[in-house]
Amino acid sequence: MSKSREIEFKTMLTEAEFGQVKEAYHLNDENFKSQTNCYFDTVDQKLKKLGWGLRIRLFADRGELTLKVPAKDVGLWEITDSLTLRQATFLREQGQILTEGAVANQLQNHHIAPKDLLLIADLTTMRAEFPVKEGLLALDENFYGQLHDYELELEVTDATIGAEAFHALLTQLGLTYRPAENKITRAIKET
Repeated sequence: MSKSREIEFKTMLTEAEFGQVKEAYHLNDENFKSQTNCYFDTVDQKLKKLGWGLRIRLFADRGELTLKVPAKDVGLWEITDSLTLRQATFLREQGQILTEGAVANQLQNHHIAPKDLLLIADLTTMRAEFPVKEGLLALDENFYGQLHDYELELEVTDATIGAEAFHALLTQLGLTYRPAENKITRAIKET
């Protein structure tokens, strides 16, 4: 189990801008790794109403179950239980999450039974992620439903400094800021 704070800034990209960022950082197909996000909520959308997000993420060699909860001041708290690839694949196939662990405990503390959660959407991302002086930069190509889009994210440790750094980075790369809804929101709209 891990608990960490996530502070990130993101923008949607056009296909041309995606190519421009790839070129600026000398990225090729080998730099991109596949990850699939499987999103969960209750039938009556208890998590959405709380502003929470819950996903199982499948990587090539492992998985993880992550609950995102808004922090009181800034960003999100991420509570994560590690999974083997076999566990993550089984849970996805069953449309379920773990019934024990840090995520299950947090849900139960808010009167949400893990067994009441259902798989509501899937999204696959090809991601190149690497450190830059401003923080951790992620360049994403996303596939869900009939939608295919591009996104740039900068994860930082300080919201004020991070906001300035993000906008400076966009200017440096010649990008236009386009607000990006969370992936879970975009994925749900396409299901």
